[in-house]
Amino acid sequence: MTTPIHIAIIIASTRSGRFADTVVRWFSAEADGQGGSRTEVIDLADHPLPLALPSQVTPEIERLSERLSRADGFVVVTPEYNHSFPAPLKQAIDVTYDEWHAKPVGFVSYGGISGGLRAVEQLRQVFAEMHAVTVRDTVSFHGASACFDETGTPRDPEGPSVAAKQLLRQITWWAHALRDARLREPYAA
Repeated sequence: MTTPIHIAIIIASTRSGRFADTVVRWFSAEADGQGGSRTEVIDLADHPLPLALPSQVTPEIERLSERLSRADGFVVVTPEYNHSFPAPLKQAIDVTYDEWHAKPVGFVSYGGISGGLRAVEQLRQVFAEMHAVTVRDTVSFHGASACFDETGTPRDPEGPSVAAKQLLRQITWWAHALRDARLREPYAA
């Protein structure tokens, strides 16, 4: 029997009053309906990191590193702030390294007119440098607050659900393939 894939859903925004919680609740429910994987939400708000890159690993970095290391793949839920992604996400990426190697990364983005896609395009470049594999398909909410009703349900659930299933299929496929490869031969950057 194959060990289930462990997917970490990373909440990139740490702002108070953030919309990310609505998007993550919806996506987590979509992911829980998929077979062959288990999910864990990693909220960067629960991992306060130093603003400057420290010269040594702090307990906060160690705790985040342990959680990232356990994952076979990642789905980053990110808003777009000023045509980019949130600084706490960049800091979390910068204080870790090996944790991302040879693992797939997918994106669920939200924002105004662009739906967070400019943030995703920049993140693809960053994760390539981390030796991670980004999957092609994304889930994107344009004008995000209008896309969900007061209960946190998408007003038009079919499109986002189809996109989420496609993203999860790609993440799961790559996670299996890359985990098997890492088990056969450890990844060396």
